[in-house]
Amino acid sequence: MLSAFVNTFKITELRQRILFTLGLVFICRMIATIPLPGLDVLQLREAIASMGGGGGGGLSGMLNLFSGGALLKCSIGTLGIMPYISASIIIQLMTAVIPHLEKLAREGDVGRSKITQYTRYLTVILCVVQGFAMAAALQSGTYFGIPASVVSINGFGFIILSVMALVAASLLLMWMGEQITDRGIGNGISILITVNIISSMPMAVKSLVDKMTPVDGIAEIGPFHLVLLLALIFFVILGVVAVTQAQQKVPVQYAKRMVGRKMMQGGTQHLPLRVNYSGVMPIIFASAIMAIPPMVMKILPFEWAKEMAGGFTPDSFWYMFWFGLMILFFSYFWVATQFNPIQIADNLKKQGGYVPGIRPGRPTAEYLDRTMTRLTLAGAVFLTLIAVMPNVMTARFNVDWIVASFFGGTSLLIIVGVMLDTMRQIESHLLMRHYDGFMKKGKLRSRR
Repeated sequence: MLSAFVNTFKITELRQRILFTLGLVFICRMIATIPLPGLDVLQLREAIASMGGGGGGGLSGMLNLFSGGALLKCSIGTLGIMPYISASIIIQLMTAVIPHLEKLAREGDVGRSKITQYTRYLTVILCVVQGFAMAAALQSGTYFGIPASVVSINGFGFIILSVMALVAASLLLMWMGEQITDRGIGNGISILITVNIISSMPMAVKSLVDKMTPVDGIAEIGPFHLVLLLALIFFVILGVVAVTQAQQKVPVQYAKRMVGRKMMQGGTQHLPLRVNYSGVMPIIFASAIMAIPPMVMKILPFEWAKEMAGGFTPDSFWYMFWFGLMILFFSYFWVATQFNPIQIADNLKKQGGYVPGIRPGRPTAEYLDRTMTRLTLAGAVFLTLIAVMPNVMTARFNVDWIVASFFGGTSLLIIVGVMLDTMRQIESHLLMRHYDGFMKKGKLRSRR
């Protein structure tokens, strides 16, 4: 494996792609550190230090993690790439219910380019709305407890400057993500999110070291607990890799058929059905929905509602209970909107393919739907366990949330998925240049 990493820099094209990706990643991290115009930087740092700089759990903690800490730093990259991701999700969901978008999705490259254009327009709208809300919250002092005195420019001018800076930075990050996909290595948007998540790792290590440092001769975490944490993260990563790669291969038999004047030979192929078909989307949807009840209960003019809002925290039992149920629901919801067994069965029938023992047409669609439902249950239970693990570690074992976030949840799923995809792309370049991949000795293969 180490030889394969060395071989990546022996191939000129691959070396240029990696260096290009690293250069844009560096610019991305610079954007996450530049503060908004009109803010008192010294006072802002004092306010962040008083809050601990972690962002806490729940939706705010996840957004701060995805932005690489830019959410609490009030930088121009606060919105990050999330508006583009939100727009992509909205367009993707609307494609399943709007006939015009569904028709465009079936028209190949021309239709996909049109959908991409709609996604960019929606991204600009979301950036403007979110930028205006952030600037107004900073001026009113309701932005995650940061005092309004950090704003040195009062009035509508600060809002205009902030919205322009936030929209420009978000669109620049979107463009850099597309450039990484075209001219770099890996999926650009996913790479930027992963880098932002990993950027909080030094703070997590510092928090862990602080807990291991004895205070009055007593340390919160001893060597035995550290070994347990390392073993836990090893097995969690192992499980995430296994479930992310897991799939059920449905055998499909193709009969001989005439294509023009050519006889196409039949054979047996496989239709892969992924266990974790929905990826991290159910966790993102559930986190967004679970952030709404506390906000609504805080607004209500009732003491019992405010007490319920105060107790509805990410480390409470009822939060984790409803959070798990929402993940199960959105796992099936995402599969229902994105997986179309009727269309797959029709395509197999047109191509002369059939599942052995299952009649073509509707029986095949029912078989695929039944199989996918069972697989989704296993994937949804796995997602639920991974998602609530950081909350359980924070509530029961007194582990800081920024440390616990690397033991499960959205961040770990994204990191593992992106790393696997990037390694597959690098390995394809190595094999194309007659080098062995990561799982073999990195020798130059014979060109004969």
